[in-house]
Amino acid sequence: MKVELLLPDLPGAPERPKTDEGATFFADIARALGSTLEHAQSAEDAFAAGAGSLQAAIYERARADVALSVATAAAGRATQAIQSILNMQV
Repeated sequence: MKVELLLPDLPGAPERPKTDEGATFFADIARALGSTLEHAQSAEDAFAAGAGSLQAAIYERARADVALSVATAAAGRATQAIQSILNMQV
């Protein structure tokens, strides 16, 4: 049975993890999350300047909020998993 990783649906997210460079995979995810947050900020700035629509600003902010929530939850779950492993008696 082959288990495939689930990747977030973020602009710039890698297609699949790099097997040799795990740190690069996580850096790519962090960059994709940062890119999503930047898109939200630019959409809000465009709306404030009168060049963008309210719908686009709200949509981009909602996408950024969901992506940030998923990343926070994943980090919390990873922390719990590592803590459980470290608490195991050998």
